[in-house]
Amino acid sequence: MSKKMRAFEPLAKKELKAEGFTVKSTMKNAVVVGPPAVGAFSERPPKPTAFRRFYERGDLPIALDHGSRGKRISWKVEIEKLDYHHYLPLYFDGLCETVHPYEFFARQGIHDMLEHGGSKVLPVIPQLIIPIKNALNTRNRQIICTTLKILQHLVVSADMVGEALVPYYRQILPILRIFKNMNRNLGDGIDYSQQKRENIGDLIQETLEMFERYGGEDAFINIKYMVPTYESCLLN
Repeated sequence: MSKKMRAFEPLAKKELKAEGFTVKSTMKNAVVVGPPAVGAFSERPPKPTAFRRFYERGDLPIALDHGSRGKRISWKVEIEKLDYHHYLPLYFDGLCETVHPYEFFARQGIHDMLEHGGSKVLPVIPQLIIPIKNALNTRNRQIICTTLKILQHLVVSADMVGEALVPYYRQILPILRIFKNMNRNLGDGIDYSQQKRENIGDLIQETLEMFERYGGEDAFINIKYMVPTYESCLLN
């Protein structure tokens, strides 16, 4: 083919990538691309916690005790005499930790304080919501499982705690809605995550049921609003 004939050849049009429902998307050479990945399940790196800072400064009344029953927390003061308004939110802040010993001290410290707190727990509930929300928003599977177990203990730790959490469902439940149906299916194999109670879907279901049982008459309708697929466990 001569150079003169090539000069009259139409130039190949390049594909134009465009988002849907835009002016560019109506052009002949436009190729509509899908929306960017939302990343709902993507982990968000947690920020440095105040709990770690306090621990490293030696401002927490705890130590690690290597006893015959394994590692546990040794409290330097009686737990019942602690200032719960100061220490309980601080330990909840440590839920974002995944590194030893911070994760161990925060998790076990919360369980100890909830077990011995009694009437001191209820007044502190408003201060716990932001640390709980921050922990769940990391979308880290380990952190979510730990936080769900803490929430289950929190609900039964003292009278009226379940009811006190109902106004805060809007902050707590969105992440539970996202991960609610995340269950590992290993076919005929053994799901070791279930044996360790680390299956997120199962833990979320358990937690929502406990919220309903201990949250009073307004609990179910508020759970249903935030997690539409949830069905009442009290109607069975």
